[in-house]
Amino acid sequence: MSVTIDITGLPLERVSVVPSPLAELGMALHALSEPGHHPELRGWAAAVSSRLEPCLADRLCEADFLWRTTFSDVFAPFAGLPGGRALPGATLAEELDQLDELTDQQFVNAALEFTCQLRYDVQEPGPLEDPELRRRSLELAAARGAVQERFTRRLLTDPPAVRAWFRRLMLDCDEAFFADTWARVQPQLAADARHRTELLRRKGLGEALASLSGAVSLDEEAGLVTVDKLLVGRAATGDGGLVLVPTSLGWPHVMVLHRYGWQPSITYPASGTRPQAPSVEQLTRRLEALAHPVRMRLCRHLARAPHTTSELADAHGMSAPEISRHLTVLKKAGLITDCRRGRYVQHQLDLTAVARLGSDFIEGVLR
Repeated sequence: MSVTIDITGLPLERVSVVPSPLAELGMALHALSEPGHHPELRGWAAAVSSRLEPCLADRLCEADFLWRTTFSDVFAPFAGLPGGRALPGATLAEELDQLDELTDQQFVNAALEFTCQLRYDVQEPGPLEDPELRRRSLELAAARGAVQERFTRRLLTDPPAVRAWFRRLMLDCDEAFFADTWARVQPQLAADARHRTELLRRKGLGEALASLSGAVSLDEEAGLVTVDKLLVGRAATGDGGLVLVPTSLGWPHVMVLHRYGWQPSITYPASGTRPQAPSVEQLTRRLEALAHPVRMRLCRHLARAPHTTSELADAHGMSAPEISRHLTVLKKAGLITDCRRGRYVQHQLDLTAVARLGSDFIEGVLR
């Protein structure tokens, strides 16, 4: 499973690394509403939440589905502008102006896609044009609660009013807490963008993409960027560009904007935010390796001390070839290490790798 971006014919000058204040505000709102996704930001989230005016907090609850369960494309309006080559604005106000340039159809589809199950990477009418899709959107919104149903009904009835409401909400968040946060993180994001741009210039796109995250890779021959995620999606740059957006608040998420007709972009954790998680394939291999009861019992011995294959065979009443096959599975999963002592090879459980399994799993499903 992965999201791919076809970049056939894309020249390097149409690959841009640009911080986005609006995208970072979206990440900040997500971290405030889902602190469990971002344990390293819990102190910041608690401090901000304690200072929020009750009225602003209530208004945030009205539309938190735009950032709580995922990351709506309303926070990347540059990608929806005609031509496919626009870049994020330098200020929040500039990006909100870009948001105003989107059509009502674009705004509504971007706002409702995740909660109302609109198709994402194919061309289809939205709920403003299709009465049946409008009915279905309201039905799905109602299943998520009265607050979301009211917001969805307002959005479908009077998109301009909701868009003005959303703009005012973002400006009020900026005044309440985000301006200070952006002043703190913007230098780091700008430095990261300069570093990736220089890497792109000197080493090429493959090296630059690989530096973003272990989840991002480039097949130069096929002209295909692949982002390792627990979903399937496709996009193409066509005559447009590719935008890479660093985030200081977004780890562990690696977001890929692959909406049909929009410019593809990748939002990635800036340098130094956190270590890389294993790939989805590696994570699956590790969980499958530990699912077998024999290998679970082997891990009990290997966690306490190094053992040879013969020692494990005697302890478990099994043949050496049987034990060897189980050890091979654990080794391919990266869960055990080997050490040669003379003519003997001893195996031991990698406690660090096992200890990280829980957090690796969370990172994998949230990526």
